[in-house]
Amino acid sequence: MAWSRVLCFTDPLACQAAFPHSDVEILPITKDFRIELTQVAMSRLWLQRTHVSSPTVSTATSKPGWRSIGFLTESNLSPYHHCGIEVIPGDIIDNTLEAEHRRCGPGLDYGAMSIPIDELDTAVEAIAGCEPMQNSERHLFRPRPTSMLRLLKLHRTIGQLAHDTPDLLQLPEVLRALENEFLYIMVRCLADAADEKTSTRSRCRDATIARFEEFLEANSDRPLYLAEICAAIGVAERTLRACCEEHLGMGPIRFLTLRRMHLVHRALLSAVPSTSTVTRIATDHGFCELGRFAVTYRAVFGESPSQTLKCPAKQIAIHLNRPSSLVAPEATA
Repeated sequence: MAWSRVLCFTDPLACQAAFPHSDVEILPITKDFRIELTQVAMSRLWLQRTHVSSPTVSTATSKPGWRSIGFLTESNLSPYHHCGIEVIPGDIIDNTLEAEHRRCGPGLDYGAMSIPIDELDTAVEAIAGCEPMQNSERHLFRPRPTSMLRLLKLHRTIGQLAHDTPDLLQLPEVLRALENEFLYIMVRCLADAADEKTSTRSRCRDATIARFEEFLEANSDRPLYLAEICAAIGVAERTLRACCEEHLGMGPIRFLTLRRMHLVHRALLSAVPSTSTVTRIATDHGFCELGRFAVTYRAVFGESPSQTLKCPAKQIAIHLNRPSSLVAPEATA
């Protein structure tokens, strides 16, 4: 069933639940997090327009069987980096890595298309007469400007329909025409573009970041130190710092602290105050200097850990900021 929705979030955890075809972890860098999403599900395609008001670091993994392709929809005031590569207007990112790291400053406008892999392969073969998407590594595509302009214009039109006149998208002939046209333009962009394959250096840094995150995940309950991390994943301190700055926009210890702060925040929100304590939750996530932890926590979230714990448990849900006649039942579950 086709559906559309327009969403607004100030809670990154609730926002993470709004992506049906990707597993996403969002780490806001400042406490004034806000993101607006416009999503349109068609018979084959799933389109999204995103506006992020505050700087964030995020990791996304496409769910099995799906391919995600993204691009900037506006000229942003601050840089946007995808796996350490700065993306500029006119670029198309084909998300094929197991984990895609993204970082942005305030004011990001981003568009995306998700499609089942077999549907994309069929469309590429039928429209372009080739198989450029199979067995490829991550690519940065730079289509012809005229093709990219058509893609952006149609993506914007579909987003405006979802905002202003969603009932038009309920008409089968309108939906079919828009979907077929968008898929055709996207395939032409990918097939005609000069692509930049991932360099050996980039692949090494991607692998380093993957080992770094695996080590953090496996040792989430104890303090970690930079020398220990470097020894465990087999890289020099200088190399790890460079990889983290490139992919995440910050050093490894700052990223470790930011990520654990958000995990603690999530645990405090879902904890029962009568049976849980801030000390226990903080130490369970590797924080041993509780005074410094409390100061950093307040700086990130604008309140003390104990205030968060006392709040009623939040039910993670997706909230619409306007009614839509096309919202599927599972969209608001």
